[in-house]
Amino acid sequence: MTKTRNQGKKKQKDTLFKRINNWLHLWLGLISGVIVLIVCLTGCIWVFNEEITGLLEPNTKVAWQDKPVVKPSELMRIAAKLYPEKVPSYANYQQGRAINLNLRAANAAPRDRRTGNTILKVNPYTGEVISTEVHQPGESDFFRFILNGHRFLWMPAQIGRPIVNYGTLIFVVLLITGLIWWYPKKWNQSTRDKSFKIKWGASFKRVNLDLHNVLGFYALLFLLAIALTGMVYGIKWYSEGIYWVTSGGEKLAAYKRLDSDSTLKGTGYTPEKAMDVAWNRVIARHPESMGFYYSFADTADAKAAINITVYPNKGQFYNSQGYTFDQHTLQELKRQDAYSVAYAQASFGQKLRKMNYDIHVGSILGFPGKVLAFLASLIGASLPITGFLVWYGRKFKKKKPAKILAKQPAKTLPEPAEQLLVEI
Repeated sequence: MTKTRNQGKKKQKDTLFKRINNWLHLWLGLISGVIVLIVCLTGCIWVFNEEITGLLEPNTKVAWQDKPVVKPSELMRIAAKLYPEKVPSYANYQQGRAINLNLRAANAAPRDRRTGNTILKVNPYTGEVISTEVHQPGESDFFRFILNGHRFLWMPAQIGRPIVNYGTLIFVVLLITGLIWWYPKKWNQSTRDKSFKIKWGASFKRVNLDLHNVLGFYALLFLLAIALTGMVYGIKWYSEGIYWVTSGGEKLAAYKRLDSDSTLKGTGYTPEKAMDVAWNRVIARHPESMGFYYSFADTADAKAAINITVYPNKGQFYNSQGYTFDQHTLQELKRQDAYSVAYAQASFGQKLRKMNYDIHVGSILGFPGKVLAFLASLIGASLPITGFLVWYGRKFKKKKPAKILAKQPAKTLPEPAEQLLVEI
């Protein structure tokens, strides 16, 4: 009894599962920390790219008017007058903003950014060019720079992309192992306080540990949603597997370019007429939509088609609807992929896939959702830093010098009766 009281309770050892879990969390965190930091930081900046761009370019704000907007053929004429050596690539119509008209070199591929591009900001009602941005080959604007870091760490895409993709997969494992490590062996008032509260008045080490554990717990579900939707864009087997599960065993249709019938070139519509007729058809179907993305057909390529995407809600993409037209006959070409299906007619798996980007950036919940995604990403960026400091503090903590005790006089043994009282 005496020994039990003097020694107290021994600390309970972790199970083998818990030790393996903690080891994985530690070393995977050290390996992927820089990747997670960059991806989360660039992600939380990217979330508000539209709002920030709007604030930085107040001259591109155009009040809505009850008038027809400038048609694609008119945009083509404006571009040809100012930059005859370039051709339109796409036009982005957004209610309340100037049209973004992207021009490329005539000999460049439609999606090739390496050759440089020119962006005209055009008043949607008058056709006046409000401003011009010229990007030389290899140049990009601020948010393209941020996106390049987010997607491939500013490395060549073939190198950086898989690093980011599988770094994100490791991050998902870290979130799960972190939750297991966070979960207390026994719930009481002390463990509840440590698990859910930050003790701001404590030492730096304790506050840092609380920032890692407590903020990590509160952001867990949001970070999981962001990471799991992000992997859809980079890991093919994961993307196909998620779609197969959520669609009840349906195989994800691969993207396939739809071509115009090149044998009919010159027998149907002229390029200018075709682009306006296609535009009018889509506008008539979606008169209340907040945005349109018009992809010009490459007139030098007889197989190229006209592509138009409709965005019914401002700042959201889940209910977008795409249309493709033969540039010679204006026959509508039907796609078979999940993104081309109208949201109202889509299956559960197709709806989830169409919602993927909005979930990823938080816009599925509107502006409040973006704020949540921003805060969660900011916390995600802090986790490698606070986690490293926890590890460093424990690994390289200074050992306190042993205290030299003064020689104490020998204690006199108690009498037998006194010894009995002590033992009792």
